Amino acid sequence: MPRSVQPPRVLNIEDLRRAAKRRLPRVVFDYIDGGAEAELTLRANCRAFEAVTFRPRCAVATPACDLRTTVLGTPLSMPLILAPVGSSRLIYPRGEEVAARAAGVAGIAYALSTLSGCRLEDVAAASKGPVWYQLYLVGGRDCALSAIERAGVAGFSALVVTIDTAVAGMRERDFRNGVKELLSGKLGSMLPFVGQLLTKPRWLMSFLADGGLMKFPNVVIPGEGPMTYADVTTALGQSMVSWQDLGWIRKAWSGRIVIKGVHTGDDARRAVDAGADALVVSNHGGRQLDGVAPTLSMLPEVLVAVDDRIEVLLDGGVRRGSDIVKALCLGARAVLTGRAYAYGLGAAGEAGVARAVEILHADLVRTLKLLGCAAIAELDQSYIDVPADWPRE
Repeated sequence: MPRSVQPPRVLNIEDLRRAAKRRLPRVVFDYIDGGAEAELTLRANCRAFEAVTFRPRCAVATPACDLRTTVLGTPLSMPLILAPVGSSRLIYPRGEEVAARAAGVAGIAYALSTLSGCRLEDVAAASKGPVWYQLYLVGGRDCALSAIERAGVAGFSALVVTIDTAVAGMRERDFRNGVKELLSGKLGSMLPFVGQLLTKPRWLMSFLADGGLMKFPNVVIPGEGPMTYADVTTALGQSMVSWQDLGWIRKAWSGRIVIKGVHTGDDARRAVDAGADALVVSNHGGRQLDGVAPTLSMLPEVLVAVDDRIEVLLDGGVRRGSDIVKALCLGARAVLTGRAYAYGLGAAGEAGVARAVEILHADLVRTLKLLGCAAIAELDQSYIDVPADWPRE
């Protein structure tokens, strides 16, 4: 592992964030780091974990801690899944393959975004662990059906259907950094913004060596081929998933289905009725509708609605292993994290992703020992206090 991500330089996820900021152009770093509009929900997701406090059981001997769990019947070494992060190949060469490989080595699952710069077959081959495929309906139904079929053949064990992207969120940092202009291909429009790329020559050289601006090889539009990068915002606005779509998706996919983007008890019940095997309580990391409640605070409402009929996962704001513990105490089966490993990917590629997972693993063990709890399976609400105004399970 490179010294740049080893202790004492990197002790936590925030250290990886700073390292990624040093290596990446502003436009790429802010793509990872930013949220929608005023970024209220982005910040609230993290602050929600701060609002939950622990109730440790002291003088309890815990020489070893068992972090193992299963999600959708698949064993994981710890209750962590690497969430789908689109365009990871902008962050680091072959970024999706790199992240999937690190997840497999760690014994956890990796979820691949539809908007990946790497072929889904190559990502599946890169990982020794379970891989999930996240589905947008970009390119239309026929395009989605083709990707679903390919994912099944390649060995993806679950399909993650994202339901919270009726349009792309208003990510103001992207506009200020000139994403639209940089993608236009028009020199006059690009010039005011191209300097941020030139100030990061190491990133720029690796980006160009990896082929430059990629297309999306898993979004193959009939008669046209892979979707170009410039089509993303328009395509998302034309690819909304409705509950009715779950019918034909269920028929096309014989494996497990996870619905991602559930934020209320009503939608949780609809996910159960639609035949989901699991759901993710998610507000898209604060990147879609700004001003919604943090996911951790909505978890109890969703759990009541589901009533143990399907597994409930959570994402949003996870930066420490103690955050994972709090989510599990509230009733989540496991958590997904995107930014935490994306910062590692931006900082040092596979070594950075591995370091992010290592940090969260060490955090988990230390937190359990300090709580006096020998296994994550034993965690419950008796280990925490939650704000009085939160919904209750």
